[in-house]
Amino acid sequence: MKRNGLIITFVVLAILCSISVSYGDKTPANQSVLVIQGNVLDSTGNPLADATIVPYLNGKPFIPKSDATHAKEIVTGRNGLFMAEISASPDQITNGKWAVKVTRPSFKPSQVLPVTKVFDQGVTETGSQKFVSSITVPMQRFQGAAFWIALVVFLAVYVLIAFEILHRTLAAFLGAAMLLVITHTFGHFNEAYAILTYEQALHAVDWNVVFLLMGMMIIVGVLKVSGVFQWLAYKSFQVARGKIFLLSSALCIVTAVTSAFLDNVTTMLLLTPVTLEIAVVLGVSPFVFLMPLILASNFGGTATLIGDPPNIMIGSYAGLTFNHFVINLTPVVIVVMITQILYNKFLYGKSYEKAKVEDVPKMMLFLKEKYRITDKKVLTLGGIVLLGVILLFVLHGLFHMEVSVAALFGAALIVLLTKTDIVEMLEKEIEWPSLVFFIMLFIVVGGAEQTGILQAIADWIQNVCQGKLWIAVLVVLWVSGIASAIVDNIPYTATMLPIIAFLNKTIPGAETGVLWWALALGACFGGNGTVIGASANVVTTGIAERAGYKITFMGFVKEAAPVTIASLVISSVYLLLFY
Repeated sequence: MKRNGLIITFVVLAILCSISVSYGDKTPANQSVLVIQGNVLDSTGNPLADATIVPYLNGKPFIPKSDATHAKEIVTGRNGLFMAEISASPDQITNGKWAVKVTRPSFKPSQVLPVTKVFDQGVTETGSQKFVSSITVPMQRFQGAAFWIALVVFLAVYVLIAFEILHRTLAAFLGAAMLLVITHTFGHFNEAYAILTYEQALHAVDWNVVFLLMGMMIIVGVLKVSGVFQWLAYKSFQVARGKIFLLSSALCIVTAVTSAFLDNVTTMLLLTPVTLEIAVVLGVSPFVFLMPLILASNFGGTATLIGDPPNIMIGSYAGLTFNHFVINLTPVVIVVMITQILYNKFLYGKSYEKAKVEDVPKMMLFLKEKYRITDKKVLTLGGIVLLGVILLFVLHGLFHMEVSVAALFGAALIVLLTKTDIVEMLEKEIEWPSLVFFIMLFIVVGGAEQTGILQAIADWIQNVCQGKLWIAVLVVLWVSGIASAIVDNIPYTATMLPIIAFLNKTIPGAETGVLWWALALGACFGGNGTVIGASANVVTTGIAERAGYKITFMGFVKEAAPVTIASLVISSVYLLLFY
């Protein structure tokens, strides 16, 4: 009997719970459902994430009594879309005046915008009447406290780097941490101080770049064991036969061509060890060869769709093909490369003479003996993996695969096949300071993007152009060149894409696509201006610094700025003459 009593008790409780849950899930019989859906856009038509939507009824914020203690905040997704499901009486929905108000840090709160059309969608599965309406909400930037704090931090980071007051990694680290801690302390109490949330910081980092670098560092680290880079140093010297200017020019051409078909960061990861070996043998500063190679990698990478990250972004956004980039950009890249080689002779002529080797045959015999392949098995397996990774780089668009996926797969495979100690590889071969620098710099730039600093630059370009194509070409080219020298060109390019698309529709003659080429040339060439302007610059100088050869921020600018300016002048003439 006791057992039967327990069973009956459990059955009764189960029925009561079922009734309770069923009632709780349903909209009350006297309530209807209004679904307000829409999107929130900034002044250029880009979707805005993390905007808060508040429904209004008859001029007052509407929160149903049943939801007062459990009301969920309505926010837009990364695509700027939102959907608010509101339970209200049929009379409130059909006869009330519905509206929405949207707020977001660093933007002016929207007006209470009326929902003008409400459509009856019939009866839902729960038996309640459903109504649907849609609305688009434009938002305007506001330069408040968050804007000025982000600007001060942004400029402070670059000053600390430029004058070497702090190591560049620590400067970026400190700047990123300040933005986050201000947002999550002061910004918690007052939205005016909300600069960049933790989630937004994660989205601001281009993990494709970070993982690409990590993967290629591992691949190069394994290949170093085979002695292939030392052997290449010997072969390069053998080809030049003691003529140092010829050697430098050949290395520049090889770097430019390789960067056109590989990411320029990958190219420098492969060639920097070779260049260091050559410089050591010749007894000169590695930067006599490294600086020209850094510039050549950024110049050469401009020629194709896959050569530089900004080109990949532009091609994807504008629907441009590999052939479009080759046809429109390769000619100017060739002219710029010739200019750079002549500049190298002018700048490093004395160093070339100093490094001249009198007894070339004897030196080649010495190098042949010292620098030879030491592990053919590692070279064979690593070479096959590297070729496979390069093939995936070329075909990444076909597979809709990020290049970092190919690099990480190649890194894991080469470690497995060669039985390399992964812990030792991670500790010794990965340039962690460079990777951390990239991550933190992306966050700092993300703060500038979230608060409208980069957008202010884009708006200025739009105002200056005044409908004239030639002005637009020069402004886009030179502003992109200057901005990319101080801001990583990836987030800058991302900000400029919708601006260029807008200018293409509003400026007569821009439909030829010339502004896309101006953006590509400015972003890629301008990256040569400073040590932090492009990823290849940071990685190469980081490897050199680790080997004991450090170049200062201002030292880099002094040598790179003249040829960078020359490349932008040549690009200006090219674009104005042929478009």
